[in-house]
Amino acid sequence: MSTQTRTRNEVSESRLMSGFLNAIEKAGNRLPEPALIFFYFLLAVMGLSAVLSMMTFDVINPMTQEAVKVNNLLSAEALTNTLANMVTTFTSFAPLGIVLVAMLGVGVAESSGFINVALKKMLRVTPKKLLTPMLIFVAMFSHVAADAGYVLVIPLGAIIFMSAGRHPLVGIAAAFSGVSGGFAANMVPTGNDALLQGFTQAAAQLLDSSYTVNTLCNLFFGIVSSIVITLVGWWVTERIVEPRVSKMTIDGDFKHDEDMSNVTPQESRAFNRASLVMLLGLVALAAAAWPESSMLRGTDGSLTSYSAPIMKSIVPLIFLIFILPGIVFGFVSGTFKSGKDVIGSMNDSMSKMGSYMVMAFFCAMFIKAFSDSNIGTLFALMGADGLKALELPGQATIIGMIVLTAVVNLLIGSASAKWALLSPIMVPMLMAVGISPELTQAAFRIGDSCTNIITPLMVFFPLIVIYCQRYVKGAGVGTLVSMMMPYSIAFFVAWSILLLVWWGIGMPLGVAAPYTWSAG
Repeated sequence: MSTQTRTRNEVSESRLMSGFLNAIEKAGNRLPEPALIFFYFLLAVMGLSAVLSMMTFDVINPMTQEAVKVNNLLSAEALTNTLANMVTTFTSFAPLGIVLVAMLGVGVAESSGFINVALKKMLRVTPKKLLTPMLIFVAMFSHVAADAGYVLVIPLGAIIFMSAGRHPLVGIAAAFSGVSGGFAANMVPTGNDALLQGFTQAAAQLLDSSYTVNTLCNLFFGIVSSIVITLVGWWVTERIVEPRVSKMTIDGDFKHDEDMSNVTPQESRAFNRASLVMLLGLVALAAAAWPESSMLRGTDGSLTSYSAPIMKSIVPLIFLIFILPGIVFGFVSGTFKSGKDVIGSMNDSMSKMGSYMVMAFFCAMFIKAFSDSNIGTLFALMGADGLKALELPGQATIIGMIVLTAVVNLLIGSASAKWALLSPIMVPMLMAVGISPELTQAAFRIGDSCTNIITPLMVFFPLIVIYCQRYVKGAGVGTLVSMMMPYSIAFFVAWSILLLVWWGIGMPLGVAAPYTWSAG
């Protein structure tokens, strides 16, 4: 094929992809405001629950061993409970507290100038060509700190890219792809490993009562996945997303320092002292967590289990780790003159979160209704039964498992909720055809990650839309979905191929992680 022919084909493919993404963006941006979307979904779920509650289904919930029954949310009792619990439904919405507490600390560090100077110094030592893979990799590593990546790494990604002369939405997309799209990839164990292992082992013991699953059964595959996802995300960002997003006009309400090369001696002195405070804080935290008898460890002595106090304290720790050096930097640099300035910076940070709080209210109400109605459970189990009925060969079954999880993920965002529903069916079913629980769990984690970034029902999705609107006022749900769709498709394809290749050459998935299982 001649060079000219290849060029024409590449241009044609580029136009086709651009047209596809433009169509997604236009369709998505015709949708109402995210808060209204969740409100309409709430009404739809309530109406659908009333209809489905009059029907009977033979789908059995493996957790209760009873047929799934849809609850009517329009009944007098359900409506009364909705009203009685409305306030607590909102205030107990997990992402709300996480976002607000973390943003209080980060807001002080940002207003004082500490983050700005840190970015300037980082840009001096990081080649611009490596900003994208660096950001995606750091975003994936943030999984160690639970949901910290959503409130810290993603907004910083926009600042870093804009400081480097690139479009801030590209930074948001790259960071979001690592934090959420690459959720199952990491270089170190996280609390999610222990959480999923518990469900996998319980499901495996339905068929083999003596079977045990190692918490680190997917560790090696996760390490390699983090490298592959970084490279794939890098390619998607610079070859597909950036050329398209760069055409968007930056017209949002934000403050930005145009000169990212100049750091005054006073700023350097303030930065050194603030960094020392941050370092001492981290050293103190490490020293407190190191002893086996540390109060920061879980009852099993682990630091990464979900029950460990240190994991439950991640967001407060983010608050302290940023607010303390932020205050030090502010007073040494002269940005802050008194405590009133510190409180003022926190007020400014919260004033930017009004839109998110409105969306969070309706999002919380919708998710609660969706859960109470049992509609999500019904759809998930029907999908699993359909896959089981196909009786596909091993490799095709694993791909089907990934597809099923990816689809269910559009309806049920919580990884633990999905796996609690799917594992009692899928793990024993695949064991029966010789596939190990560890391999099934790896397939689930791929599907659970790939579509996180394109579903508006993911609890942090409205927050990412707000980040985008800070720089591009007209950005909406469609804008974000169209930006993230290439990542979702690329991650699904590359990750699925990686798992099949990894399986084919017999490389270990993790610690004590076989690929096959046989009775006796």
